[in-house]
Amino acid sequence: MRPSPLPPIYRGKLMFFDEVLWDKADELLASWKSKLFNQAAIKEMTALIQHHREGIADRLFPPQKGSFNMVIRLCFLDGASTIIRLPIPGYSVFPEEKVQREVSVMRFLERHTDIRVPHILHYGMTDQSPAQLGPFIIMEYIDNNADLVDALNTPGIPIEERPILDPDIAPARLRSVYSDMAGLMLQVAKCSFNAIGCISNNENDELDNERVVKHRTLSINMNELVQVGGVAQEDLPQRTFTSGSEYFLVLAELHMVHLSSQKHDAIDSAEDCRTKYIARCLFRKLAREKRLCRFENGPFKLYCDDLRPANILANSDFDYKICGAIDWEFSYAAPADFVYAPPCWLLLERPEYWERGLDDWTRAYEQRLEVWLEEMVVREDAEIARGVIGEENRLSAFMRESWEKGDFWVSYAARRSWAFDVIYWARIDRRFFGEGTMEDRVALLTEEERGGMEEFVQRKMSEIVDG
Repeated sequence: MRPSPLPPIYRGKLMFFDEVLWDKADELLASWKSKLFNQAAIKEMTALIQHHREGIADRLFPPQKGSFNMVIRLCFLDGASTIIRLPIPGYSVFPEEKVQREVSVMRFLERHTDIRVPHILHYGMTDQSPAQLGPFIIMEYIDNNADLVDALNTPGIPIEERPILDPDIAPARLRSVYSDMAGLMLQVAKCSFNAIGCISNNENDELDNERVVKHRTLSINMNELVQVGGVAQEDLPQRTFTSGSEYFLVLAELHMVHLSSQKHDAIDSAEDCRTKYIARCLFRKLAREKRLCRFENGPFKLYCDDLRPANILANSDFDYKICGAIDWEFSYAAPADFVYAPPCWLLLERPEYWERGLDDWTRAYEQRLEVWLEEMVVREDAEIARGVIGEENRLSAFMRESWEKGDFWVSYAARRSWAFDVIYWARIDRRFFGEGTMEDRVALLTEEERGGMEEFVQRKMSEIVDG
């Protein structure tokens, strides 16, 4: 989709994580780390790993922190390693649920795809964990010395800064990485289900090969809404869905809950608050009218929020050949609209954080998207010829259509709460509502929404004053 010739009615502003809640999460982490780094706890974890992995232990590596988990690696004399992985309190807000869902999807992928995921040796809940540190997974360590971000990133960007695709990347390198990522996405997306939500065993049998949707969706966005967005856990979706439009409506409602609930760093003025309120009402109106979802009744596709180059392990000594894929905890059966949208990571940086603005991101993205789609078609042809997927599992045509029609932006806005306002005003509002002014948009709200707007704004402004 090319940028609309009509300028947006309003230039939306990002919401930012609630810094007060973020500080509380860090306090929880600091308290937990004092227990984690206790010598007795380390001994217990080492013994637990050795109980589930035969061999003579050789070396214990220091704990490594990720976005949501802490990993401790134990190397054995035979050269292989095993890790114990624990959700970080304050960062993973549904630790036991997260572990259970990740174990289920990893075992499913291990049995039904060619994707190499770490083999799970054992997992347990908090009451079974060393020093009561929380739920855990003991799994194989996949040897690697890089990930695919290393293959794509601009040289010289420090590791602590956000990566950006190297503008001068060799075409062969780019096509190789895109091809490998396309292969992974095709295998995940071939898995279909009859409902939206997290998958689990059909029966209470861990060895049962069949998986069905049994649990509510657990996404990165939902985790962050509770962690740093002020949303109460009970305000998240609590069930599965059999309609794509119904799920989009729930996500639209959640955007309004988020704006209402976050007390710090959500707005910077009455105008900002008012336009954020209006945008959410209009997005919810589109959801109610079933105009956001194109693939209403399924089949619903397995989707991973975190399937991106940073989580694809590689070996730089062999031109970044893929070793395995990790971090599957935020995987669920989703509306096909999510899967049929081209991946947002093609430039590594997200559109809302692009320094030169959304239009420039779009221009750069379209150039790389053509390469992606070319490699996707080649990979589809190869996987169909090998019998890995069927003709019905092609994604390339859907991805091109999603981009050209603008559905890419609808799915992105539905899934990214803090980016919502930037995307809505720049890419969604004009598409659905055409010309007009902000006053015209207010007229589209329900009487109840219009009547409650100023009271809502006043309440949010008082939160700024109160600090």
